[in-house]
Amino acid sequence: MTAPDLEQACAPDTASLREVMQVIDRHASSMSVLVDPAGRLVGVVTDGDVRRALLAGAAVDDAALPHATTDPHVVREGSPRALVLDLMRALRIAAVPEVDAESRIVRLHTLSDVVGTERLPNVALVMAGGPGSRLGHLTKDTPKPLMTVGGRAILDWIVLGLVGDGIREVFVSVNHLADRIEEHLGDGSRLGCTVHYLREEPEHPLGTAGSLRLLLAERPGLTDPVVVMNGDLMVDYDARALLRYHAVHAAAVTMGVRSYQHQVPFGVVERGADGHVSAIAEKPTLALEINAAVYAVEPEVVALLPEGAPSTMPWLVEQCLARGHTVAAWAVSEDWIDVGTPADLARAKGQL
Repeated sequence: MTAPDLEQACAPDTASLREVMQVIDRHASSMSVLVDPAGRLVGVVTDGDVRRALLAGAAVDDAALPHATTDPHVVREGSPRALVLDLMRALRIAAVPEVDAESRIVRLHTLSDVVGTERLPNVALVMAGGPGSRLGHLTKDTPKPLMTVGGRAILDWIVLGLVGDGIREVFVSVNHLADRIEEHLGDGSRLGCTVHYLREEPEHPLGTAGSLRLLLAERPGLTDPVVVMNGDLMVDYDARALLRYHAVHAAAVTMGVRSYQHQVPFGVVERGADGHVSAIAEKPTLALEINAAVYAVEPEVVALLPEGAPSTMPWLVEQCLARGHTVAAWAVSEDWIDVGTPADLARAKGQL
């Protein structure tokens, strides 16, 4: 929501019920936000609040604040779309304010904004079959994608993020403790989408790319790029932006990349052609770009993968490059955590 739109959705905390109704009508929303002169959130008034007030005998020129919810559900500034959508679905509300540290309103999220009015034709594939062995005993009885962060499974956050970007059909590849994942997600309806399952043979895992073959067997006529990502990622990326970038660059594969910096804990010595020391850098920081495990993939290049055998996304990228196909790199700037170790999981939970 732009600043003018937000301004139209707000009313002063001294507003009457009539003025609140005018705001709701003008904004075509179900809610008006009451703010003080500093822009701080004071309360919210819904069309239902106005109706109940009038039925109880209030006059349209009475103050709206006594009929407002003064401790509404809000999200903090910068909250990911998946969190906003999760709150809306859990509480069955159609709008939620976003506020900064001073309780000033910075945005009003509506369900139509978050979910998007345009449904994308693309499907997504979430790789959730790995055993999560680096998490040790934590994944003995619980698959890694079902580890909880912020009260929800990682897989829930992934699916909610895809739904928020307009993807309503999600394929999930399963292997390790597959029944647990299928029982948890079900048909996807509670998260606003349809979920299908691609089942690997337990004795023959297909790696991070092999289940793309299973997807094309299920959907042989698929023509739109597929959004592919690992099922253990905590990242609030924009799938629409990824697909736009992929199209603009006419790529066979677009891979999300992320900046990674590593400080070498020693002095690094450079030597010249004669073998003598030419320079020394004390504990330099190396800046690299790493694979963020988020991709857009053209269906036709899936044929490069070996059928019924394990393969990886980096291997598919190498095959594309060897054949002269364009492989684009799309920067993922949002917070990104690959939940691969107990320390990563603790970091995702905000414990480190």
